[in-house]
Amino acid sequence: MSVSPSLATQVISRAQSRCEYCGMSQSLQGATFHIEHITPVTCGGGTELENLALACPSCNLHKADRSHAMDPASGMQVSLFHPRRDRWSDHFEWQDTEVVGRTAQGRATVEMLHLNHTRRRRVREAERLFDLFPPL
Repeated sequence: MSVSPSLATQVISRAQSRCEYCGMSQSLQGATFHIEHITPVTCGGGTELENLALACPSCNLHKADRSHAMDPASGMQVSLFHPRRDRWSDHFEWQDTEVVGRTAQGRATVEMLHLNHTRRRRVREAERLFDLFPPL
């Protein structure tokens, strides 16, 4: 995806250089975070500030072009967390270094984006050493 440098700067600044899904800080990462479409282009999403989010490579690659996922508790198809419309703390909470979904949307997002993968939890432990965790 091609985003103008000005638009990319706005997205990064608004996100405070953190993934808008998992909260990971760009500062300790070797990989560059991605500017991604919240509502995928394939679902009619445009390349404008309100539809763009900063995402770590893992969140972006797991989300891909999806906007919905199955809630593991109810089996219902629900929308994924939307960083522009939804407040993170309404849908998620921290239990040590684990992200816990508080709602169907939160649970589906945790599962779809693999937010509690062992590597991610280790990164959160490292971020804690630098006072970068918890992020939100």
